[in-house]
Amino acid sequence: MAGSGFATRLYQGEANINIVGRRRMWFTIAAALVAIAIGSFAINRFHLGIEFAGGSEFSVPGQVAGQTFEQERIYEAVRTAVHDVEPDAQVNAAQEVGNGSEINYKIRTSELSASEMAEAKTALAADLGVEATQISDQQVSSAWGGAVIEKALLGLIIFLVLVTAYLVVRFEWRMAVAALASLLFDLLFTAGVYSLVQFELTPYTVIGFLTILGYSLYDVVVVFDKVQENTRGITAGSSRTYGEATNLAVNQTLMRSLNTGLVALLPVGGVLFIGAGLLGAGTLKDLGLVLFVGMGIGVLSSILFAAPVLSALKDREPKIKAHNARVLARRAQRSDDVARGERSRPANVTESDEVSVLAGTTTPRPGARPVQKRGGTNRPGTKRR
Repeated sequence: MAGSGFATRLYQGEANINIVGRRRMWFTIAAALVAIAIGSFAINRFHLGIEFAGGSEFSVPGQVAGQTFEQERIYEAVRTAVHDVEPDAQVNAAQEVGNGSEINYKIRTSELSASEMAEAKTALAADLGVEATQISDQQVSSAWGGAVIEKALLGLIIFLVLVTAYLVVRFEWRMAVAALASLLFDLLFTAGVYSLVQFELTPYTVIGFLTILGYSLYDVVVVFDKVQENTRGITAGSSRTYGEATNLAVNQTLMRSLNTGLVALLPVGGVLFIGAGLLGAGTLKDLGLVLFVGMGIGVLSSILFAAPVLSALKDREPKIKAHNARVLARRAQRSDDVARGERSRPANVTESDEVSVLAGTTTPRPGARPVQKRGGTNRPGTKRR
């Protein structure tokens, strides 16, 4: 029938996709991704920016006074100038920033003193045949990056305490645990991606991590609010188990979560792929990747991870466990009744008619013949034809 396709049922929350029922599969996938992330932390570690690792940095334009410099030429010139003043200094590969006539090459070295930086800069300018003022340099102590990390961790702890208190008061402690587990998974996965692709870890990255905290929890709260609505008074006689009611809530909010996530990812994707990829804005790359990965996995984890974790925790609650057992027992009894009715059903009674009677409905199927009572007696006051 027109208008009853999968897309329509999905938008109406009636697709009945079994997400919570496959929670073991989602938990296995999540565990594998976390293991990969932790393995990358141990093997690859992180590519720390100069703000965290400390050191010195030279920035040389790719075009100066009609001259065009290749990346390798810039690197060799910086390496020679630095090693002349400090033979043991480490010189990292040149990083290209910008595009066209606005290309700059950034070369980071181990930390040099102010006099060593000035001497190396003068030698570099003479080697390249440019003015020393056209070469920029900076020195950053690793202590500054440590202070940034310390304040970020303090903000994270305060945020988690306040969010946990809100979730406990607004919902219950099991929902708070499930939400925090989903948030922890989002952070570990995003950090694992950063470690794998070796993007530079900068203060912009830290800002991005703090940003995705709120976004991830927003989508989880939307799903849990619907779960709470569907499961309110569920032990009073609902025909669904807690997991089935949770799965219904996930289906009902599925398109809202996907649409919200898509709308949020479009501008972030523009920042990452257009701003950083096409326009060469290196600082946008650090911020864009963490937001794109964090927001994307936040949408998926609220659907595929947070709700299944909540269902697993609630199924251990004695009251919910007893309710689930009653629902399954009634369902099994009904199936047995239907099976027995199938064996003893008269020829003039169809299966759908008998299922309606067993289910307790009083309205027969249109066109169905009524089921006669045993003994064939008629009601008082009626005549036999």
